[in-house]
Amino acid sequence: MRSSRHARLFVTASIVVLYAVGVIISAERSASTMASSASAFLASLNDEQKRQATFTLDSEERTRWHFVPVEMHARKGLTLGEMNEAQRKAAHELLKAGLSQRGYMTATAIMELETVLGAIEAQMKQAGLGRADPFRRDPVRYFFSVFGTPSRTGTWGWRAEGHHLSVQFTVVNGKLVAATPTFFGSNPAEIKEGPQKGVRLLSSVEDAARTLVESLTAAQRSTAVMAPVAPADILTMAESSVKPLPAAGIPASQLDSKQRALLMNVLDVYAGFMAPDLAAERLGKVKAAGIDLIAFAWAGPIERGQKHYYRVQGPTFLIEYDNTQNEGNHIHSVWRDFDGDFGRDLLREHLRGH
Repeated sequence: MRSSRHARLFVTASIVVLYAVGVIISAERSASTMASSASAFLASLNDEQKRQATFTLDSEERTRWHFVPVEMHARKGLTLGEMNEAQRKAAHELLKAGLSQRGYMTATAIMELETVLGAIEAQMKQAGLGRADPFRRDPVRYFFSVFGTPSRTGTWGWRAEGHHLSVQFTVVNGKLVAATPTFFGSNPAEIKEGPQKGVRLLSSVEDAARTLVESLTAAQRSTAVMAPVAPADILTMAESSVKPLPAAGIPASQLDSKQRALLMNVLDVYAGFMAPDLAAERLGKVKAAGIDLIAFAWAGPIERGQKHYYRVQGPTFLIEYDNTQNEGNHIHSVWRDFDGDFGRDLLREHLRGH
C-alpha cells in the first residue's frame, strides 16, 4: 500500500516538474521571437517616433489600459497611422509574434471593422439617429508601445491597443511570458448589411459558450444561469487588477464528460488567440490549478440575438464576455489572470531573485 502511494506521489511530482520545464521551454520560443520583432520594430523608427513608442518598464502607462474609443480614453504610444509602410509591417510582425494565426487575423479584422462601424454611424447621423459628435473610426488608430529594452535575456514588455483590442505581453528573464489582460471586442458583432453581411468576427467566443449552456439539463441550467437579465457590460471593465468575482454558475465537477469537453472548448477558443506555445502554457496553468474548480455562469436569455453575458472563473483566471449593447450586437470579451496580469507574479519572483 505504501509503495503504491509513493508511486502515485512520484508520478504526480514528475508531472508537475515536466509541466514546469515545458512552460519554460515553450515560453522561451515566443519570448525570443518577440524580442527580435520588437527590436526590428524600434530600429525602423526615427527618434521622435521612438520617443512616442517607448516607456520604462516601471512606467504607470504599462498597466493603464482600455478597450473604449480613444476619445473616451486617451492613449500613448505610436499609431499605425503615424508609421510608413515598412514600419507598419514591422509592427504587424510584432503582433504576429504574440498571437496565433487566428488571433492575428481576428485582431486585424477588429481594426478593419472600424471602417464598417464608421459607415454605420454616418448613416445613423444622416438619419438623425446618431451622435452629434460621432467617434473617429480609423483602422490605423491603434497604438504600439514597448516597455523597457527588448532582449533575449532581459525583462521588458509591449502592447498593441485601440478600440476593442488590447493585447499586452511581459517577458521576464527572456524566458517566461505573461499575456494578460487580453481583450477582443466587436461592434457590430454581426454585420447586418452590405458586402460583408453575415460576418461575425467573434462567433467562436459566442458560439462555444452557447453550445455549452444549451447542453445543460434543466436542473443544471437552473444552477448555471445566474440572472435572467445580463449586466450592461463586463463587470471588471478595464481595472488594472482584478479579484475573483462572487461565486456563481455551475462547477465543472457537476458536468458530464461531454459537457466538460465543451467547457474546455470555451477555454481553448480564448487561449487559441495566443501563439501556440503561449496558449499551451496558459491552459497548462488552468489545468494545474484544477479543472473541477472552474465554474461557468450565464446571464440573460439563451437564444441567439438576445442580450446575454457569461463568465468562466477558476482559481487563477477569469473570462468575461457580454453582448448587450446595440440591442445585443456588440461583443466585449476578456481573459484576466488574478495574480498574473501584466506579469505581476513573474516580476515578483524576478525581483526576489535579484
